[in-house]
Amino acid sequence: MTAAQWVALIIGLSAVVRDGAATYEYQTKTIDVPIDHFTYTGEATFKLRYLINDTYADKDATADPANSPILFYAGNEGDIELFAQNTGFMWELAPKLKATLLFVEHRFYGHSLPFGNASYESPKHLGYLTSEQALADFALVLRTLNPPNGTTRARPVIAFGGSYGGMLAAWIRIKYPHLVAGAIAASAPIRQFAGVTECGIFNQILTSVFQVAYNAECATNIRRSWTTLQNYSASADGLRVLNEKFKFCTNLTKATDVTETLFDYLTDVYGNLAMINYPYPSSFLAPVPAYPVREFCGRLNQTYSGAELLDQLHSALTIYYNYDGKAPCLNINSSYDGTGISDQGWDFQACTEMVMPICADGVHDMFPPQPWNMQTYADKCFKKYGVHPRPANALLNYGGEFLDATITNIVFSNGLLDPWSGGGVLRSSNENVKIVLIPEGAHHLDLRASNPADPASVTRARALHVQNIQKWLAEYRKQRKVY
Repeated sequence: MTAAQWVALIIGLSAVVRDGAATYEYQTKTIDVPIDHFTYTGEATFKLRYLINDTYADKDATADPANSPILFYAGNEGDIELFAQNTGFMWELAPKLKATLLFVEHRFYGHSLPFGNASYESPKHLGYLTSEQALADFALVLRTLNPPNGTTRARPVIAFGGSYGGMLAAWIRIKYPHLVAGAIAASAPIRQFAGVTECGIFNQILTSVFQVAYNAECATNIRRSWTTLQNYSASADGLRVLNEKFKFCTNLTKATDVTETLFDYLTDVYGNLAMINYPYPSSFLAPVPAYPVREFCGRLNQTYSGAELLDQLHSALTIYYNYDGKAPCLNINSSYDGTGISDQGWDFQACTEMVMPICADGVHDMFPPQPWNMQTYADKCFKKYGVHPRPANALLNYGGEFLDATITNIVFSNGLLDPWSGGGVLRSSNENVKIVLIPEGAHHLDLRASNPADPASVTRARALHVQNIQKWLAEYRKQRKVY
């Protein structure tokens, strides 16, 4: 049965989203969860949103509950509907497994705001935005919706997640193994922390995507552009030229508008292009064509300099910010354009527990030299939020450097064209932790819906995911009785 045929079976639910040609439908619900799971002195709660589809679940009350699992997506830094739209693999898998689909939103993102419109007003509120609190939310949802019946374990839960969501999927299996039978952690950089992964790896992989995979001139032109832009920023006439050529939504008026704001924007765009370098058109972070890095680099495939380089760079940038022709101007205040991902919440998390060092040297990568300095980074975080980073927290709470024999039933998948793969789990001596590498894969491509343009390596990856899930379910079936 095709994905389209599976979807046609769904009726009577409340919301519709799209991923390619497929239509996904679900009910939108909320559950009251504590603002703070780790204190007994406060009783404040908020409504956490989740999406559910149990159309495919086995409704036979006498059936073995292990024959009808729950496929649970650990929501990450955005509106949960965005991840429901872009995780087609789960939708294609659910009919085969007679599974319920459950997508749970991460606190402080989408509509799950613990303090309503005041949620981002102060560090006092934002202090409850942590992975530990989010995992506790997920655990409470799973326990509430899927309780054991006293003598028999509840239905098995398989966690899924991509990127930060992949980290959460792995961590919930590690931290709450009694609630989650296994996890598919796609593009999960659980080792992108100080002392584990070298800070330059991200930009080196990113540069190789632009250079080796397409044409050498592309990365060379990008490397040259930083100095060109900086030179133009040094005078009023130069700034006028930049404003004319790039058609910014807000004119640049001083040098730091270029060397800080524009540079940060460009850095984000190059990373995003590599992440969404899918073999077909997509709109996950922005509407882009198939293989957007190839399209971008196609406009920087010769040696350019000066004003001509600026013209070509702007032309290439339209692949990302205006491929659909709807952007009236270039907004460099954010590389995000309304897709549902929240820069604001993640920026706070990056200043507290998700401190992921990234640096550049301008030699092994295509970026201006930017060494990593923890003290400088911490000072910026304190100035911005009044908080001090705790860079060792994730490793302390969940591990990551070492996946010893106590950790089981996790698949870590990584596309080798994804710059985040450098901080992912690419090898393990633990036979119960499976590694799936996708040479032609970008960021969590394996979690997306199948597509005729998919490379063979991602098709094989999905087949391996299914094999591991079936193995976990078989093991769960044998152990489901509680004695």
